[in-house]
Amino acid sequence: MTEPLIIGAMVRTLGAYPSGWRQPGAHRDPAADAAILRHIAREGEDAGLDYLFFGDWLATGPDLEFRDPYLLARIDPVSAVLFLAGVTSRIGLIATVNTTYADPYTTARSLASLDVLTGGRAGVNLVTGAEPRAAGNHGRDAHADNETRYDRAEEFVEALRRLWDSWDEDAWIADAARGVLIDPQGLRAADLQGSQVRVTGPLNVARPPQGQIPIVHAGTSPRSRALAATEADLALTAAPTLADAIATRRLLRDIAAEAGRSPDAVKVIAPVLPVVADTDADARRIVERLLALVPLAEGHQAARTAFPPNRTVAALADAFDVAADDPLRTAAFDRPVTAAEAVRLGERGAALIERLAGIAGLRVSESGSASGDPLTWRHLVAANAVPAAFVVGDARTIADHFETWRDEGAADGFNVLSAFQPAQFEAFTRHAAPELRRRGLLRDAAEGEGETLRDRLRISSYVDA
Repeated sequence: MTEPLIIGAMVRTLGAYPSGWRQPGAHRDPAADAAILRHIAREGEDAGLDYLFFGDWLATGPDLEFRDPYLLARIDPVSAVLFLAGVTSRIGLIATVNTTYADPYTTARSLASLDVLTGGRAGVNLVTGAEPRAAGNHGRDAHADNETRYDRAEEFVEALRRLWDSWDEDAWIADAARGVLIDPQGLRAADLQGSQVRVTGPLNVARPPQGQIPIVHAGTSPRSRALAATEADLALTAAPTLADAIATRRLLRDIAAEAGRSPDAVKVIAPVLPVVADTDADARRIVERLLALVPLAEGHQAARTAFPPNRTVAALADAFDVAADDPLRTAAFDRPVTAAEAVRLGERGAALIERLAGIAGLRVSESGSASGDPLTWRHLVAANAVPAAFVVGDARTIADHFETWRDEGAADGFNVLSAFQPAQFEAFTRHAAPELRRRGLLRDAAEGEGETLRDRLRISSYVDA
């Protein structure tokens, strides 16, 4: 029997799509995140998901309102997983730590503490950072270059592993009759003196129940992929197509094998943004509304601080190499796109139009007024400016996508994003998850009591990998 997929939720309380917070009933106040986090955790655990994943971003600014609103104000990820440890009992809890700015001893200590408190449900996503403003927030003049960041990241991983291995499994004796609490031979120092990271140890937290806490990593640079393939238990990818995903997974497995590691030791996880409804048509209408609510450069919007430059028809035309004197560059946002205009957008435009027909049911016509829901320039500009890994439809459509990617060797699992909270996460957990379970793609919701995250992910210990 084929093993279930690894399926977790990438938690973004303001939603994973920039206009999601504008949906009726959507969560939109980060000061009230406690309630929505508890709700997400219970929904995910009841549905049988393997983990909750919390990303991070070490700066903020007005530009994020339009690009990634969920980054404007958010709970620190380690704080979030510690908060949820007390309201969950089975689901894994993965927090992001930026190795460029974090302290390895503090990181090892906080994650080992989480692992002890949850009975082995901790995980850590290690990133090196892409936000230059983070440097000033940490007393530095500039964000380090890619090579320097990955030099530090590699040493950071080594420091974590040594610190988590401070205590032997049988080092804690607690023999009251003899008055012997520990075996001092079972407690060891880290003694790492690298060019970027130095730590002595030992760690003053009990040995994590998992021994080595699962490590997650994502990235596209050669150094990033090497780190993911050789050190991480989960490698997060973001391939735009099935073919790209298959190639990326194969590459990561090849790198692991070349490094002397079993290719099966690294699990490749793809992001997915399912928009779920009772019918495919209902789901497409949700996507159409999400596109219609993306702020574009009209009226006062373009004058707002840090408003993105790619939210105009002219910017769309530039992206698709439309002639400078083509009148479609001045098309009104809400005017339908004609078939003749669609042709002038070239192959890339045709691909985008085809995708919008599939995910939102929007089409062009000769007259410019398509039967059904017309495709407008607003939809095209929004979809080009704010791309997303949408999979749209009812429970069977969503499960078909998961099953195809597994069967084609594109992914070992998925990070599920929700366009807005809580309705779309509920739609996934209450409708799509049961169908995934029926097909054997998701474990039974009642399973997992007493398991560690490492057990749930079906990964061996690092030593055995």
